[in-house]
Amino acid sequence: MSDIPTDFLQGRRPTADRPLLGQMILVVEDSRHAGETMRLMCLRGGARVRRADSLRAAERHLSLVRPSVAIVDVGLPDGCGLSLIRRLAAASNRVPAILATSGDQDLAGEAIAAGADAFVAKPYGSVGAFHAAILAHLPKEWHPAGPRLVSDESVRPDDGALRDDLTLIADLLDRERDRATVAYALNFARGVALAMSDTEMLTAVRRGDAALAASTTVPDTSAVSALVRDRLNGVRMAG
Repeated sequence: MSDIPTDFLQGRRPTADRPLLGQMILVVEDSRHAGETMRLMCLRGGARVRRADSLRAAERHLSLVRPSVAIVDVGLPDGCGLSLIRRLAAASNRVPAILATSGDQDLAGEAIAAGADAFVAKPYGSVGAFHAAILAHLPKEWHPAGPRLVSDESVRPDDGALRDDLTLIADLLDRERDRATVAYALNFARGVALAMSDTEMLTAVRRGDAALAASTTVPDTSAVSALVRDRLNGVRMAG
């Protein structure tokens, strides 16, 4: 399979206002809100996008296409995204740009050690900054020619994506739980809190993380659950 994206071979090269034209981007992200945010930002740049919400779904996509960019969330429902990053980085036909993402910036070092070219922390900021983070790790000949205006525009998915994420967190924390489920739910909640700029929820999540690390039993996460349900009710009313 060629190392050059198909759209480049067909003459669809990037422009100043569509700097990702010609790229096929695989977004591996379990949060619907974060995944939709990335999808919209990639589309604004002219890229084609495939999205997977688990390692298994990502493998299905990779059996069919070779993306030019892979953006992989570290925390996924069926395992750690670092395992996928290691496999992609070690492949003989390596994906040209591999980016890791998480709401936990402490994971940046592990992601780079696993083979990621860069770590993009949640939330993602402006469209222009997101595009720049991708372009920084693509070959120069795949960049748009000449100067371009870096957009400070941001994108916001519809409230349905946020509703789905909050509902999932509430369900995970309310069921009969084990430590792995709680750890996953707290990590997921951290990303949602960052996306919402919700410092109160973020503080509760960090306290939950600390309690999880300090004990071998399942910690009390009622504070996080209460805040998630409060935010969920607010989103429903606004919708």
